[in-house]
Amino acid sequence: MWFDMKCFALRASQLVRMASGILAGATLCITFARPAKAVDEIQVYNANIAAPGQFTIQQHLNYVGAGLKEAPFPGGLVSHGSLNGTPEFAYGVTDWWEVGLYLPFAVQDRQFLSDSVKLRTLFVTPHAEDRSFFYGINFEISNSTPKFAQTRFGLEIRPIIGVRHADWELIVNPIVDIGFGKYGEADFAPAVRLARKLDPDLFIGLEYYADFGEIGHFGKLAEQQHTLFAVSDFKLGVFGINFGLGYGLTPGSDRFVAKTIIGYAFPVPGGKSDTSERATAGPVNPMSRSAARTAVY
Repeated sequence: MWFDMKCFALRASQLVRMASGILAGATLCITFARPAKAVDEIQVYNANIAAPGQFTIQQHLNYVGAGLKEAPFPGGLVSHGSLNGTPEFAYGVTDWWEVGLYLPFAVQDRQFLSDSVKLRTLFVTPHAEDRSFFYGINFEISNSTPKFAQTRFGLEIRPIIGVRHADWELIVNPIVDIGFGKYGEADFAPAVRLARKLDPDLFIGLEYYADFGEIGHFGKLAEQQHTLFAVSDFKLGVFGINFGLGYGLTPGSDRFVAKTIIGYAFPVPGGKSDTSERATAGPVNPMSRSAARTAVY
């Protein structure tokens, strides 16, 4: 009997130590929740869209040169050293409506990883590029793979509010990212762009991307993601180019990120050449996560 009690006491002590370790681990996870996540699209939407009947294509590429080395969740993609991107195909339905398709991916440790597919529909004020005040809203549905998100399906709601005066423009995208399922939540991830036109085909400016975390339960500032990019938009032949270098402002952000977008607008059947070029002139948009953004973790 004494031996059994001794074994019981020993096992109870081991269980207590195991429980303490689990609680400590849980506390650690809570303390360091929401680390930076690699994104396939870093872009502020400016309400420019393809002309009716026109196809456009953009290739997004983002390299995290110095990022966090911990996954945002067990089994998730580590952003440090990763190359992330997506080809983006878009079609102008009317002068105020555009639809698009993304095929996101990442390359990490010489391994190609697919993040399935995203579909979007974008509604804007017609001919936003010619207006001093413009607005719109984009809805994007994502189907993510386990390496990229803990929620399989997500929805991005991206309002677009912008003003232009002389050679300056200020655009705000107050994005809400929603994940569906057990680990789903609604995050606030705004993006802002301030740019100046130096030439009809040359812009320079600053872009700011953030992720405050779950709406109603924002994390501490150190846990949030805040990244500032110096950007330039220009044309290279028939291609529109967006290039930026970003610096993470908080411990929860990737420290250094380089981003580029290469865009091409196919000619409009029966249209004029200036109409065909409109989608690649100026900021490469027609469309961004960070949100910066991507899936909700």
